[in-house]
Amino acid sequence: MKVLVPVKRVIDYNVKVRVKSDGSGVDLANVKMSMNPFDEIAVEEAIRLKESGAAEEVVAVSIGVKQAQETLRTALAMGADRAILVVAAEDVHQDIEPLAVAKILKGVIDAEQPGLVLAGKQAIDNDMNATGQMLSALLGWSQATFASKVEIEGEHAKVTREVDGGLQTIKVKMPAIVTVDLRLNEPRYASLPNIMKAKKKPLDEKTPGDYGVDVAPRLEILKTEEPAERKAGVMVGSVDELIEKLKTEAGVL
Repeated sequence: MKVLVPVKRVIDYNVKVRVKSDGSGVDLANVKMSMNPFDEIAVEEAIRLKESGAAEEVVAVSIGVKQAQETLRTALAMGADRAILVVAAEDVHQDIEPLAVAKILKGVIDAEQPGLVLAGKQAIDNDMNATGQMLSALLGWSQATFASKVEIEGEHAKVTREVDGGLQTIKVKMPAIVTVDLRLNEPRYASLPNIMKAKKKPLDEKTPGDYGVDVAPRLEILKTEEPAERKAGVMVGSVDELIEKLKTEAGVL
């Protein structure tokens, strides 16, 4: 079985995001970028499936700017076998929307014929949480979202999902789309030898035109702004003073 893993290049989760002075978007100049954490978990799970014998090949795919090949090299260093980069933008500030991403991924899947697609449940830059579900609809494949455990049982995948009320276990027929959550696993660090080997692994470049997809944006960002700063806390001298402030100032009692 072949496993396909889409990965996205995003601002590193340790970096404090800055909004442009004109409010037109997030400033990405000289900002550290890395693989989306949810996608990193998906890559790790795909590699574990290969190590267990449930999968034979792991293919990483990224859609975006040319610089996303760095993200793919990270996936290759972790253990993916080969990678595909679909260069769909020249400006790092252009974010390819979920529907366009799903359509391109459908084209990649039609060509690669994987038995399973493991994807992060969402990207931490836009938090759309839509690509996996759209891809499932376009392909007509089974889907299991927010996975915290994945087991392959013959032609089916047994997936434990994180839902509001706790955990839900479902069985889906493969081929299937599975989007992963944070508690599925802890991704490995790429060793130096594997980083060196990753430089020699195959990385093919494609364009949206190769799959007949138009990536022109359908949404318009009107304004981007930082969250309002929280007011400093206030020390109170007694419980009575606390209750009084909750009544008169906070208005919660």
